[in-house]
Amino acid sequence: MKRIQAIFLALVLLASGAAFADVTVPHLDIGKGGHCVNDPKFMKLNHGDLLKHQRTITVHQGVRGRYSLEKCVNCHASRVNNSVLGTDRNFCQGCHVYAAVKIDCFECHSSRPETVSETLTEVAK
Repeated sequence: MKRIQAIFLALVLLASGAAFADVTVPHLDIGKGGHCVNDPKFMKLNHGDLLKHQRTITVHQGVRGRYSLEKCVNCHASRVNNSVLGTDRNFCQGCHVYAAVKIDCFECHSSRPETVSETLTEVAK
């Protein structure tokens, strides 16, 4: 009886694994990419918490740190549309659509990197 149960369990596990084999991950335009502030696997799992923690420190203590949304956007904006939003291939939008997670950062923050001309225009004002 135990042998039958073991075979049945093995078949169930194999069948469930086969069902997940068809899941495809998004193919993202990572912009400049390169060396990230932390290991990419770590960032995939923890970026939301890191950004929230950094936001709290920045707002309450005025300390700008290692994890900032601006740094992410400057590095990962698409070379096609210069944004992390716009299509499901864009860095932030692509992952958030894939994970079915609402992205609300850009209701206040820019999804495009700040350019030198924008910075000079703001300074001149």
